[in-house]
Amino acid sequence: MSSETISPAQRVPWLEILQALAVLWLSLYQAHLLFTGYVHRFTPVSLWPNLQDLLDSGELSERGWGWQVVGVVSRFGYQGLGVFVLLYALSLVLSLQGRPLRPGKFLSWAVGRLLLPYWIVALLAYPTLWAIAQATDSYAPDAWHSFAGLTFPLLFDYSGRLLERTNPTWWFVPLLLQLTLLFPLLWHLLQRWGVKNLVLVSTLLTLLYRSLAVGAGGAHPPYVLVDTGGGWQPFASALAHLSTFVIGMGAAAAYQSGRGVVFWRGSQGLGIGLGLYGLGFLAQFYRWGWVVADLLLPLGLGLVGMVGFRRLTEPSWLQAWLTWLGKHSYTYYLLHYFVIDRTIKLVIRNDVKLYTLLLPVMVLGTFVLAMLVEAMVPFWRRLGCGIWRDLDFILQRSPHPPPRRWQPQVGEVVIYQDRSDWRVLKREPLLDEQEIWLCQVTDGQRSLWVAETELEPSETQPDQEEATYRRIRPDPSLDP
Repeated sequence: MSSETISPAQRVPWLEILQALAVLWLSLYQAHLLFTGYVHRFTPVSLWPNLQDLLDSGELSERGWGWQVVGVVSRFGYQGLGVFVLLYALSLVLSLQGRPLRPGKFLSWAVGRLLLPYWIVALLAYPTLWAIAQATDSYAPDAWHSFAGLTFPLLFDYSGRLLERTNPTWWFVPLLLQLTLLFPLLWHLLQRWGVKNLVLVSTLLTLLYRSLAVGAGGAHPPYVLVDTGGGWQPFASALAHLSTFVIGMGAAAAYQSGRGVVFWRGSQGLGIGLGLYGLGFLAQFYRWGWVVADLLLPLGLGLVGMVGFRRLTEPSWLQAWLTWLGKHSYTYYLLHYFVIDRTIKLVIRNDVKLYTLLLPVMVLGTFVLAMLVEAMVPFWRRLGCGIWRDLDFILQRSPHPPPRRWQPQVGEVVIYQDRSDWRVLKREPLLDEQEIWLCQVTDGQRSLWVAETELEPSETQPDQEEATYRRIRPDPSLDP
């Protein structure tokens, strides 16, 4: 076991880079499908015919063997989806930072982290697509599906069909939302049953569901080219990926305790990872192999990636850069199809040389757009909360709240979210009524604005001189 010191709040650099590489691989897969006209997908006719088709495809051979390798690797980019599910579970557990889970607070943060970037991308993308369509006489999403995309998840289906009409890759967003909503229950069961029991039960449920989907339902994974009655939508359900998600949760819980697969020796992790990936790689070419392929592939890739990047990410300067890169991975996924689809259909078309030149530009351009969207998130969050507070104040039956026995004053120590280490820096009225106040509070590391009704008095208070000083000279460095 490694002697690495564990801090529950630390970010894990190799986790961040694996998340970024997973969505990058998915975007290369999507670019490959768009450029080749969706003709190169695997069929359930055993391993060799698929490999023969893979070797004979040669759609990028005009640019030499290097781009031929890129084309082959891109065709397997769908495997990044399972890796992202595994790593998403890890990141949710690590976000708890070792504290008890408060379901309401957690879901408010986690669901907002999924939906706010999504809504911003949708608000920006649909008008942009319409303008491009008008200028180039190309396709634009119709009004109904644009409305469905903007109002998701108010209009919601588990298959993601409402979203895929405007962005075929967005069927993944309902899947992440399902897993996020299940997380508090799964975390509760993990504490009661233990990691091994929960992994065993979730794996049995996943295998049973996928067996029924393939056998009785006639379903197939999204990356397979075959016409079946069930289609690929059954594999968009949380049950189809539950085991992968739970294993990620268990690995993160063990990591926070200083044990588990994260601390395996490099040779052990690499050997088991390659073995799992090899089995999953073979299984994906057979109909009944679909039952286990999407479980084995992400586990194998996750272990191999962990071993490979754990040592490469030791320099501190590289850790900061990788953390920044991983922060934008989800938003990159939301954006990549719009950039790739419009660029290939309107600019590249069937030009192999232009495709090889613009592929890196598309990737970098998407990351730049993801950065811009992430920068907008705090503004839109504050704007939405402000509009809601103002609307609630205007429409409430009794516009004048009853007098309170206690009101927080600048400089006072208060209790917020069960913690008594907060201090009031500022007070400002909501609207012009001078009745409801917002308070800026700080715990010494961050400051935020909350309604005074969310605060409670603390028995510990500063002396009068310090309180007076705080009222006159609040710390300007903590202003938002």
